[in-house]
Amino acid sequence: MLRWFLPPTDQEWLVSVAFVTGSGGLIGSEAVRHFAGLGLDVVGIDNDMRQEFFGEEASTAWNVRRLTDELGEAYSHHSIDIRDRGALGALFKRYGRDVAVVIHTAAQPSHDWAVRDPFTDFDVNAAGTLNVLQNVREHCIEAPVIHCSTNKVYGDRPNSLPLVELETRWEIEPGHPYEQGIREDMSIDACLHSIFGASKVAADVMVQEYGRYFGMKTACFRGGTLTGPAHSATELHGFLGYVMRANMERRTYKIFGYQGKQVRDAIHSSDVVSAFEAFFRNPRSAAVYNLGGGRHSNTSNREAFALAEQITDQEMITEYVEANRIGDHKWWIGSNEAFQADYPDWKQVYDVPMIMREIYEANVDKWVPARDGEVRP
Repeated sequence: MLRWFLPPTDQEWLVSVAFVTGSGGLIGSEAVRHFAGLGLDVVGIDNDMRQEFFGEEASTAWNVRRLTDELGEAYSHHSIDIRDRGALGALFKRYGRDVAVVIHTAAQPSHDWAVRDPFTDFDVNAAGTLNVLQNVREHCIEAPVIHCSTNKVYGDRPNSLPLVELETRWEIEPGHPYEQGIREDMSIDACLHSIFGASKVAADVMVQEYGRYFGMKTACFRGGTLTGPAHSATELHGFLGYVMRANMERRTYKIFGYQGKQVRDAIHSSDVVSAFEAFFRNPRSAAVYNLGGGRHSNTSNREAFALAEQITDQEMITEYVEANRIGDHKWWIGSNEAFQADYPDWKQVYDVPMIMREIYEANVDKWVPARDGEVRP
């Protein structure tokens, strides 16, 4: 079905199709709804590898069903593996220059999982991204490519920043140039990235290269903690969602190192895709932006536990593991300054308490304690 899309200039053009990889995931599903709401037909690509990575509880199939039910003909779903060049190429060829934007969120997202199978991690994150880029180049070169990168491309370099230990969190030394958030001028070289971080660096640099070398419109959004109620939260991925899930289901939450004072900025999926829309409407070539909660929305593990306990009126069950995850950040608060300079109309709406409350309300009937005899991961 071909539909009209109304751009901000109030001039109509025919047919706009948005391709969204990882369309069943947190950011992918939010992007599907958002861009369908703008009047685009959305083609979703997702073969539920999240279930393969993290088990049945992490499956995104429920989200795909919901998208299909809600959006009807405006959403077309394709269970394609982004490593499958033939199937991916055939789909891009089918839509061709009707594709107005490509939002690439499909990925293997876990440090820990990547170590188990580096080949799959790299094939999905790096080669899969290359497959998307080359298909855009061949079939719809004018379409902006929006790539979900990660702050893990900076490796463990943020841990070299001068940090101060406070009662509930680590904080950067007052007066440091990054006090308001880490900027894109932080080097990604000569540091430990983790296997996952290295595959995401490869993808990030390739997205930039297609922008520079071929003149394509591309953006790498180096996200902090991306979160929201559509997350299929599991222990290895989905910080705030899993904090709420562990509390609500009475699971033991494992704290890995840093006294539980490690800090993350957190940005709601809605705020993420509104940034995507801003780039789509006024794209640039080889753009690189940190995108996260910044000073507006951040928390430590300990602070997140306290918020969860306030929301549910139930104490967290925790277990402390002395060793931190390899390459994990002790403190990450990113700066959105570069993106806001290019897109001053973009505004961040959610903060951590709002996010955690929404996650609770969306899952209060689903995330319940196990029944007697029930075994959960």
